[in-house]
Amino acid sequence: MTLITAIGLLAGALTTVAFLPQVIKTWKTKSTRDVSLGMFVMFCTGVFLWIVYGALIGDLPIVAANIVTLSLASTILFFKLKYR
Repeated sequence: MTLITAIGLLAGALTTVAFLPQVIKTWKTKSTRDVSLGMFVMFCTGVFLWIVYGALIGDLPIVAANIVTLSLASTILFFKLKYR
């Protein structure tokens, strides 16, 4: 693994893990009042496109980080729709 790949993976991991506290808080409180539906729909769409882009150029850090990010953001989006 090159240093550049390691930096990309670390950056992806840190920005992805940032969603974990929101997922946990939303799950525990079952409240999504302050979560913007429009923002999360656009964000999830953008992250999906990053996955496609990363796959097309063969960039593992982009693909891996965005798959996890999409999973966490989609969880928040699911809760937003479920707990309306």
